[in-house]
Amino acid sequence: MMRTMMKKLLSLCVMALLGIGYVPAQYLDLKDITKGVFRGESMAAVKPLSDGESYAQLSSDGQRIEQYSFKTGKQVGVLFDSKTAKGATIDEIEDYIVSPDGQRLLIQTQSKRIYRHSFTANYYIYTVRNNRLAPLSENGPQQTPLFSPDGLQIAFVRDNNIFIIKLLYDNAEVQITKDGERNEVINGIPDWVNEEEFGLARSMVFTADSKQLVWVRYDEKAVKEFSMPLFKGLKPERQEFADYPGAYTYKYPIAGEENSKVTVWSFDISSRQTRQLQLPLGDEDYVPRLKMTNQPQQVAVYTLNRHQDCLRIFMCNPLSTVCKQIIEEKVNRYVREEAMDGIQITDRHILVPSDRSGWMHLYLYNQNGQLLRQVDDGQYEVSDVYGYDEQTGNVYYASHENGATDQRVWVAHQNGKRECLTPKAGWNTAIFSKDFKYFIHTWSNIDTPPVYSLCNNVGKELVTLIDNKALQQQLAGYQLGKRELFTFTTSEGIQLNGWLIKPANFDASKRYPVIMYQYGGPGNQQVANRWNIGMSGQGAILEQYLCQQGFLCVCVDNRGTGGRGADFEKCTYLKLGQLEARDQVETALWLGQQAYVDKERIAIWGWSFGGFNTLMSMSEGREVFRAGIAIAPPTSWRFYDSVYTERFMRTPKENGEGYDDCPISRAAKLHGSLLLCHGMADDNVHFRNTAEYTEALVQADKDFRQLVYTNRNHSIYGGNTRNHLFRQCVKFFKEELK
Repeated sequence: MMRTMMKKLLSLCVMALLGIGYVPAQYLDLKDITKGVFRGESMAAVKPLSDGESYAQLSSDGQRIEQYSFKTGKQVGVLFDSKTAKGATIDEIEDYIVSPDGQRLLIQTQSKRIYRHSFTANYYIYTVRNNRLAPLSENGPQQTPLFSPDGLQIAFVRDNNIFIIKLLYDNAEVQITKDGERNEVINGIPDWVNEEEFGLARSMVFTADSKQLVWVRYDEKAVKEFSMPLFKGLKPERQEFADYPGAYTYKYPIAGEENSKVTVWSFDISSRQTRQLQLPLGDEDYVPRLKMTNQPQQVAVYTLNRHQDCLRIFMCNPLSTVCKQIIEEKVNRYVREEAMDGIQITDRHILVPSDRSGWMHLYLYNQNGQLLRQVDDGQYEVSDVYGYDEQTGNVYYASHENGATDQRVWVAHQNGKRECLTPKAGWNTAIFSKDFKYFIHTWSNIDTPPVYSLCNNVGKELVTLIDNKALQQQLAGYQLGKRELFTFTTSEGIQLNGWLIKPANFDASKRYPVIMYQYGGPGNQQVANRWNIGMSGQGAILEQYLCQQGFLCVCVDNRGTGGRGADFEKCTYLKLGQLEARDQVETALWLGQQAYVDKERIAIWGWSFGGFNTLMSMSEGREVFRAGIAIAPPTSWRFYDSVYTERFMRTPKENGEGYDDCPISRAAKLHGSLLLCHGMADDNVHFRNTAEYTEALVQADKDFRQLVYTNRNHSIYGGNTRNHLFRQCVKFFKEELK
């Protein structure tokens, strides 16, 4: 210790003699973290163009859509410039859609968010030929506009009805449906639960010849309503509630209750005939996807039963209305949503991800539903699907072949040979060109911010686009701790993956208080060799801030999380929270055995499922947590939505015992100081969850603290809100773990 101090004093003296100023490492500021000061550089709204040689990207100032070469990374053109376009004027480009032929663009402005994926916006049509910008419609904001394959029509939704703009007829606006009505019937866009749990904002497609439009109709009249109170608030201020509060009411089916009744319809654009497709749907089935094929006489329609263990793909003829089943995917327990999302329908093939073997792998079918081959095999998970190249038979995908915490990009050839295109350990992702000759490669690891580069399809790097060295230099000026990946085995023989961040001045002879962050929900993965980890991402920057306050920060992925096969992920089926909580408690016990950890000062926290997991862990029975913070937690799966909850729990009628083991029923067993945080306008995990849980705590005579955020949704942000939330959390940890 004395020798180290003498060396530091000597170096300071030398610096002083040489006239060099000593700049001590800075401490992080919480406001900088919540403002995103450490997010680094990224690529905004990147979209491969149909020529296969270039991609479009939004300029950093939001004023231009620029065109870049996949081969050189250099700008080769400007597709749209808001400053030089003729006709209408806009202040900022928020997003854009390029027509299939590249002759027109839809420019998105003035977006207003509705739910997680949905929003309204004012769209403008830009015609490249004459450099002219015009409103898509003068009759109000639009949702999910869609170009027809020939680029001459645009379908969109307004007020739950579908409209088509005919570009060759002076942008004539034609209304396709007229029965749409709020909280009753929705055409072309999903209801709340289908949007949230199947991850989509649009439920309509054109046929390949642009002559038919096919959509899902959601009849939600029988779905029960949920209301949330709204107040005037601030940032934004709701003047309509200045004198009296209001309410937001929408349809939200909880587990076991009525869902929307879905049907699929087609509209013949020339004859204006509407037809209902003869899709063999059960009364409680879902239609989670529609996909265009290259055959004008067929559209692919997915159906899923209510138990979500049988996915079927039908080829449906919009004119004859006949639907033929071509693929049936039945798996144990449930079909993973990401598997369904990864299905690729190409000109002649269908590529299907499936965990039927116990591991997520890829299976290639022809469009008649005949299985041609299994693309890959082994005890690892395919994590993303980039596509199938009809010209070569190559399949491009990402997988965890080198372990769950590592992701790399692969190509599987038609002859069965596979090659890793991104051999560098860490987290690799890709955006491929339309012809699969090039891809934008993003790589990071736990110590390095994302690096963006261009590669050809054999993995050769052509040029670096963004290296984020400026961010690394910025962070080098701060006192940051070491990030480490680790594994350990619980007393039950379960090997778990984790990461640990130690303070910059870590002293192995000291015993530190620990804050455990986790999410822990089905298929989710928080432990990975990538930069974007932690409660606030940005290289676990919030955890680094906590380390500067004297804490160790740890995250462990419990049973039920992703990347480790179907058995590991699905073992929590019908009993959400039980095994997850046991693993978090086991983590705390293991940490308490480490020489540098104070086992009497361990805390746990999480958001959403992570909040639920926090409460389950603090009431697991083994009293290992001194404190915990649950942000926006579900507290009973009886309160949560049908699609998500039943996927993992079936219905309350079928699985009452599983539903009844929840934070509310465990309230009397809660151990440790607790802070609850929730937004009152949370459309996802309703404030009801916290309200009912706190009542259970009161009756169990348990102390707790509570933070309620006016008019805030599940993300609890707006104005100074996020900064305030995290400041209270840090203050709570300091007080309870002092």
